[in-house]
Amino acid sequence: MAKKSKRYNEQFAKVDRDNLYHPLEAVTLAKETSSDKYDATIDVAMRLSVDPRKADQLVRGTVSLPNGTGKTVRVAVFAEGENATKAEEAGADIVGTDALIEQINAGQIDFDVAIATPDQMAKVGRVARVLGPRGLMPNPKTGTVTPDVAKAIADVKGGKIAFRVDKAANLHALIGKASFTAEQLAENYGALLDEVLRLKPASSKGIYLKKITVSATQGPGVPVDPSVQKNYATKA
Repeated sequence: MAKKSKRYNEQFAKVDRDNLYHPLEAVTLAKETSSDKYDATIDVAMRLSVDPRKADQLVRGTVSLPNGTGKTVRVAVFAEGENATKAEEAGADIVGTDALIEQINAGQIDFDVAIATPDQMAKVGRVARVLGPRGLMPNPKTGTVTPDVAKAIADVKGGKIAFRVDKAANLHALIGKASFTAEQLAENYGALLDEVLRLKPASSKGIYLKKITVSATQGPGVPVDPSVQKNYATKA
């Protein structure tokens, strides 16, 4: 097991693992325990009381973070003709069809999100085995298969993120950067949590939100109180 650095141990000691922090306190701690060498990403991890093997309990969706993600998102768009022109005008980083598919098959995946017009999905299916495991396959449920490529690009670059539970019923999502204010991070956390709560499966048994933590990249996890489901950016 790799030995933790002195700084990591000092940062870890700031977090009371037996305490459940209010979201505003939690993101404040995540900021304080982030690296001082770069602008770390702040992530949320949730453990849900669902069985992802059951289709009706596969929690997945999208949410537009009110304060954005703080990341520069590279977008690839599968489109032709007028739609390709609209994609380029809307700021897509890569636009194409056959040539783009060849790049992907060659291992050249230089983008964070893929969007496709419906008429291109038959072609996109040829790289499904490459894009799928990376979470990059366009999907109507996440708004990345759409005839309105301009809006989809604006949404993604403006802070729209996609999330889904994994096989172990864990859900991971970013909510911003350490350079954000604590209030901005708490507001983004609240937007994500509100959507996850809205998507609670009717067949879910027991306590839906079993565990929530926030953390900075390479920082300690900060336990969050799942019962706080409003006024995320203020604490009485």
